[in-house]
Amino acid sequence: MAQSSEVLVLNASYEPLQRVSVRHAIKMLVREVAVIEEADEGTFGPFPMPRVLRLVRYVVTRWRHRLGCTKAAVKARDRMCAYCGGSAETVDHIVPRSRGGTLTWDNAVAACLRCNHRKADRTPTEAGMTLLLTPAAPAPWVYTPPAFAAT
Repeated sequence: MAQSSEVLVLNASYEPLQRVSVRHAIKMLVREVAVIEEADEGTFGPFPMPRVLRLVRYVVTRWRHRLGCTKAAVKARDRMCAYCGGSAETVDHIVPRSRGGTLTWDNAVAACLRCNHRKADRTPTEAGMTLLLTPAAPAPWVYTPPAFAAT
């Protein structure tokens, strides 16, 4: 029996909330705050081995609507080099960090190594490069953190 070490917890609206241990998941089932949506083979006491749980009541998560801007999130948002359309290997700051630019949704784009080196510490205009996309914060459901990636 292959036992996964974590269980995905969904909100009542089927949005992913977090991953918890199997032990925590069983406690949620005993308290009847969640139901099993998907189970692995085997049992854990009287319960099937949970893989995915769904909360019985909706939990308001306002904090989830603001995704943190990370390099992994920028690459997931863009999925290609913002300058040439090639594979996204790194993140480029539109206003370079050497000029006070920060890692924000509006100032970061995914780039290939070649374009990132070509642009260097200049703005795209100064480097004679055009952006193929307009950087902006993604909708909350666009970027799925690695903890919730489908297995």
